Amino acid sequence: MRLPAQRDPLALPPPINTPSGRLVSPTPIAIKETANPREQQSRKSQKAKGGGTGTVVNNRRAFHDYHVMETYTAGIVLTGTEIKSIRAGKMSINEGFAKIENNEVFLYGSQIAPYEQGNIHNHAQNRTRKLLLSKREIKQMQAKVQEKGLTLIPLKVFFKGPWVKVELGVCQGKKLHDKRDTLKAKDAKRQIDRALKERS
Repeated sequence: MRLPAQRDPLALPPPINTPSGRLVSPTPIAIKETANPREQQSRKSQKAKGGGTGTVVNNRRAFHDYHVMETYTAGIVLTGTEIKSIRAGKMSINEGFAKIENNEVFLYGSQIAPYEQGNIHNHAQNRTRKLLLSKREIKQMQAKVQEKGLTLIPLKVFFKGPWVKVELGVCQGKKLHDKRDTLKAKDAKRQIDRALKERS
């Protein structure tokens, strides 16, 4: 006995013969694609590992006290408990500054709160941390700091994928009248924002 041929489930059904004698094609049925369970698990694991981007902390004081002449993005050497504390937003760079020593760059004055669930191997809160830049970038910064008397200031800390990055600014200290101008500009912006909110 010959079995009937199996029909492809994705194929469209045959045209429908209407009372008027016209053949009408039925509307195709949308088929929802289901994600592979392995792909879903992979996405969950990537999220758990901290993939993605996002700013952790900004140094607002730096923009009040300094003119930012140029910026560099640096890596930073951290311990496991430090990364966990940074991910929780428990870091401050308001008092931070960087120095070039023996052709390497180090961050001073930054504070990372101890990890709450850490053990006896928890990190020191205000220890000196090494920043990672290329030799070419370090030479460029060193020349500007020595020749023009500029300062290296951390502007923000952010995640780039699973890695912690520091935006380092080559900065020039503002004079008193510059700081007053900055405050006036901020006050003017607040007034404009307040007026726009009241209108809306």
